[in-house]
Amino acid sequence: MQSPVGKDDRPLVLVADDEPSVLATVVPFLRRSGFRTIAASDGLVALAEIARHQPAVCVLDVLMPGADGREVLRRLRHEQNWVPVLLLTQVGESVERAMALEEGADDYLNKPFDPHELVARIRAVLRRSGRDGVPLANAAVLEAAHGLKVDRVGRRAWLGDHELVITPKGFTLLEYLMVHQDDLIERSRLLEVLWGFEDAVGTRAVDSRVAELRRVLGEDPTAPLWIETVQGKGYRFIAEVRGTSGRT
Repeated sequence: MQSPVGKDDRPLVLVADDEPSVLATVVPFLRRSGFRTIAASDGLVALAEIARHQPAVCVLDVLMPGADGREVLRRLRHEQNWVPVLLLTQVGESVERAMALEEGADDYLNKPFDPHELVARIRAVLRRSGRDGVPLANAAVLEAAHGLKVDRVGRRAWLGDHELVITPKGFTLLEYLMVHQDDLIERSRLLEVLWGFEDAVGTRAVDSRVAELRRVLGEDPTAPLWIETVQGKGYRFIAEVRGTSGRT
């Protein structure tokens, strides 16, 4: 099913979910928030609507009949369709979230969620997708100002000509911050990304990983080049980031 698509410049958002209650809540809220919308009840319908209307962003439930959200994402990326995709995942499914990001999702949101948070994530994704070059979520290589380069496929990083030695979780943290350049990422969000809900660790563990990255980068936290601390909130990657498809 779909809503009328008017000829205006408001971003068009496709929402695909097989739960009628989710569509009944989310779609009207997105319209009130300034978006045009298309709704789909399964992945195959979503693929047809994406091809027909070319939305600005897609919100896909991971668990859907026909084709689930990750399958829709895989098909889009296989077709070289880089439309931004935000996946709706189940709370605690850290493996699902990690695989979704590796397969080219721009972001994810755990169910149940606050519609205001969904709107914020959509706007952030749209802001990032408007930059030149390969979309950061789908780039094989991320290059930041001041000589920082990250090979996401080879899981290696360089500062100038010097290869950096980073722990796996430190690398994941750096990669996530770079992909979400200029967004304020709260500690609780980074905790999800790095450990998932099932791991009993606190937000201080996130601070320790950030401190690790700063040591590796030789960064002064009082005058950061890359990672800025937002007191009482979290962190922001402040250097400009460009995505490329080439390998290091």
